[in-house]
Amino acid sequence: PLTPAAQPLPIHRLPAPPKPYSARKTTTGRSPAGKPCELADADGDAGGTPHGPDADEEDDSAAAGFVQARYLAAGYKTPGNLPENSHTFTEGGHFPEFLEKWTRARFYRVGGVATAATGALFVFCGPLSLKPWLLSALVGSYWAVGLNDIKQTRQTLRRNFPVLAHARYLAEQIRPEIRQYFVESDLSGVPFPRTDRSLVYQRAKGMEDSMSFGTRRDVYEKDYEFANHSLHPYSAEEVKDRVLIGGPTCKQPYNASILNISAMSYGSLSKNAVIALNTAAASGGFYHNTGEGGVTPYHQQGGDVVWNIGTGYFSCRTADGAFDPDRFAAIALKEWIRMIEIKLSQGAKPSHGGILPADKLTKEIADIRGVPMGQDVNSPPRHSAFTNPIEMMEFIERLRDLSGGKPVGFKLCVGRRNELAALVHAMVRTGITPDFITVDGGEGGTGAAPFEFSNSLGSPLKDGLTAVHNLLVGAGLRDRVRIIASGKVTSGFDIVHNMALGADVCNSARGMMFALGCIQALKCNTNKCPTGIATQDPELMKGLHVPTKASRVESFHRRTVHAAKEIIGAVGVSTPSLLRAHHILYRGGDGRLHTMAEKYPEVPLKALVDDIPDREQLVGRLERYGAWWENGSQTLDAMVDGSYGKAPAEDAFYYSSESNEP
Repeated sequence: PLTPAAQPLPIHRLPAPPKPYSARKTTTGRSPAGKPCELADADGDAGGTPHGPDADEEDDSAAAGFVQARYLAAGYKTPGNLPENSHTFTEGGHFPEFLEKWTRARFYRVGGVATAATGALFVFCGPLSLKPWLLSALVGSYWAVGLNDIKQTRQTLRRNFPVLAHARYLAEQIRPEIRQYFVESDLSGVPFPRTDRSLVYQRAKGMEDSMSFGTRRDVYEKDYEFANHSLHPYSAEEVKDRVLIGGPTCKQPYNASILNISAMSYGSLSKNAVIALNTAAASGGFYHNTGEGGVTPYHQQGGDVVWNIGTGYFSCRTADGAFDPDRFAAIALKEWIRMIEIKLSQGAKPSHGGILPADKLTKEIADIRGVPMGQDVNSPPRHSAFTNPIEMMEFIERLRDLSGGKPVGFKLCVGRRNELAALVHAMVRTGITPDFITVDGGEGGTGAAPFEFSNSLGSPLKDGLTAVHNLLVGAGLRDRVRIIASGKVTSGFDIVHNMALGADVCNSARGMMFALGCIQALKCNTNKCPTGIATQDPELMKGLHVPTKASRVESFHRRTVHAAKEIIGAVGVSTPSLLRAHHILYRGGDGRLHTMAEKYPEVPLKALVDDIPDREQLVGRLERYGAWWENGSQTLDAMVDGSYGKAPAEDAFYYSSESNEP
């Protein structure tokens, strides 16, 4: 205990404590748990070792112990707790945060003082003065909010720190905006950095999109990518930008642009957004994918339409949710329906179905999708029209006949490679091939996806795209099937990069949304999209002016395609089909340059189906394709006889590669 003559030394007279740093090893002051521990030994001498509850661990900060040591040096014999009228330092070496001192008792005291001050102001200023009334309104709000915080039981912070806790929730709400506008760099934003978004905005608005003073990228960092230009370039006008889609049995092939609008459903997007996109497609000469939500009147603004059919068979289903061929034919035969796409999976949530709750089902959406009112609308994870790849190929041929011979393909996010190989085996066995395959990368977006599915399932676009391309080449079917790449396409280089890895055409969803005015507010799943794009709120939709936004989408498309043509010409080829993986270089982890052909080599033509030494060329990174192909045949047999998935699969080897990746 303190002697009567001794008084606590005021904290302001103590020397400032040293700044703590984690490298210091200390045994003074506080336990690692932050609890006080005595520094004086049994005889009252300073220098004793801590013997608090956690004294066997090291403390990263000496700040609190420094203050106690100063008291001991002044001749005081005191336990670990400092005198009541002195301050202690927290582990970080600073005073406790204000929130830590705010309690319900202090809330009542502050409220009482404020109430008394309001009464005094009424006395001094009189009831006719505005000042006391303003203060009384403020104090009344303080009491109302604080008492409600204490009474509610949902949030502990509000109960423990009434009124003041709301500052934390406000900061949490505006954190994404603060980060986007003030914290992140031009290259660090996610999912799309500021540079990518700004490029789309500039091209959509017809603004200058050139760059001054050189690249902002570190050209020597790992994974930096660039196109390998030629000394014999072509001009953009000499480069082709249309691709004919349609196999040998297709009677109405479609001449597609190399950049188009990816699948986005009405319901996920607003009415005005869908109208603007289709209007842009009509004026720009590119197609508009409906998404699996069905064909709507808003898709009929003159643009070419690709009808996406998911597991719910919306707009072509029976009352019990099965595929209805008559309803399908009635829509598919319309002239503006150019292609049919069967959706197997998507990058943002592969192999995941969905349910539209009955209370969110409007009469308009029910009529469009062909579902009854008052019931949940189920989209199962699998199709009911076919059960294995053989039946799927037959279903593709059936849709081609029902649509009058229009191109029919399917969309998937690549997963298990043996199953992908089984699809190609089914093409070989039946002789039926899709007219196109849309490969969606795991980095793809959607209005709302389960957290784990969006972050932890699905092959990224580069891996999925090269797998599809190589299996088709190895099976000798690549010339019959076009490949469409979908996943974060916002620039001409994105288009060229995908084409070099095997794509014929690219789709863009979020790029088109940026052109519509999306600001990456990340509120697509809240129905509160501030730009009126991903919402069904009538008031928010009104802000999206269709003619203006349609013009901007068309401008973005036109200028981005032109940029892609300029790069293709600079590489030294006159048509996208001549692009190869060796036209793209990247810097490896070893600091050296490599071609994409080293990372993603191409399987020799028909190497998977020939019984000659072509199979012997499948070495190194190509060895896995031989393994996938052999396992794919067994997988197809198991799928057909119904035994697939009922026994453990040994497929870890099929994803291995050379030990030294560049």
